[in-house]
Amino acid sequence: MEKQLHLNLLASRPPVPGGLQSGSKMRMGPGRKRDFSPLSWSQYFETMEDVEVDNDNGKDISFTASGQHGPVLLLLHGGGHSALSWAVFTEVIYSRINCRVVAMDLRAHGDTKVKNSDDLSAETMAKDIGKVVEALYGENPPPIMMIGHSMGGAIAVHTAAANHVPSLLGLCVIDVVEGTAMDALNSMQNFLRSRPKTFKSVENAIEWSVKSGQIRNIESARVSMGGQVKKCEEPLNSPGVSKSIGEVIIEEEEEEEEEEGESNHKRKKEDDQEVKKESLYTWQIDLSKTEKYWEGWFSGLSALFLSCPVPKLLLLAGVDRLDKDLTIGQMQGKFQMQVLPQCGHAVHEDAPEKVIVSVLTLCLYVASLLL
Repeated sequence: MEKQLHLNLLASRPPVPGGLQSGSKMRMGPGRKRDFSPLSWSQYFETMEDVEVDNDNGKDISFTASGQHGPVLLLLHGGGHSALSWAVFTEVIYSRINCRVVAMDLRAHGDTKVKNSDDLSAETMAKDIGKVVEALYGENPPPIMMIGHSMGGAIAVHTAAANHVPSLLGLCVIDVVEGTAMDALNSMQNFLRSRPKTFKSVENAIEWSVKSGQIRNIESARVSMGGQVKKCEEPLNSPGVSKSIGEVIIEEEEEEEEEEGESNHKRKKEDDQEVKKESLYTWQIDLSKTEKYWEGWFSGLSALFLSCPVPKLLLLAGVDRLDKDLTIGQMQGKFQMQVLPQCGHAVHEDAPEKVIVSVLTLCLYVASLLL
């Protein structure tokens, strides 16, 4: 198994023909507008499936996957996101090495349905991951590398520390450390309140995510945002609808406003009238209601991360995010660390190519330990 893992990590795949060039920036000519239309998950993953997990509560967990052979990259998204946040990352890394990629929708996120969706404790979500691995691979799972972003990174640490994935060979945590996370909790509700409550379309949500800087890679936003929003259960016809929608759209550059100001005003007026007749989109999960679990996700995380008995990688968007325990641990060589500047919090979406280089470095290090 060890030799096979090493060979699989070194083996590369030919470039995927056609399609978008992942991680590339689109250059637009004068007067051209960026395309905010949604992209399908099927352009990035081979399958989207549900796995029934045997549990007292009963649950149906959704995941997207690619690959049939090689080690498994188990991907865990951040709070409010979904498995689709790993779409561009999956397409690129699957074209580089022979591996299996499994990106889960954590409970209450994406398409996952569970009986008690309000229980988002670290312990429960860590058990979910162990149950999914068991359901997919039985008692003898293949070598697994677990990669988690933000909340998903915290849950990955809890999962590894509890040994819910017995074949775990490596752990990668993206842009979450205890000190910074705990400091940010006091302002988290204000941030959530600052976001639009509704969108008139998925395109509208994608446009907001890009222009607000939540996701800086437009290709990733076009596939990822579809997993973050859902149609409102009932049409909203209140007088405040037009105002809330207006707050979603961020004004175009001044040049575009001057050229198309009149037509844009007319079109916006028509859109506001039309949206009153249609269902709006809102967030898939109301993160403000999960506050009682936040401290449990992040408290003690640094010590827990350092205690995980597997090779570890910490990817950060800024070095200022490192707290005291991790600084000491990094100086002692207890984990690898990489800082990727010019990225937002969604590092793996903003710069998937750079993240993949770091992940492959960890994979090769793990393989070298097995030889």
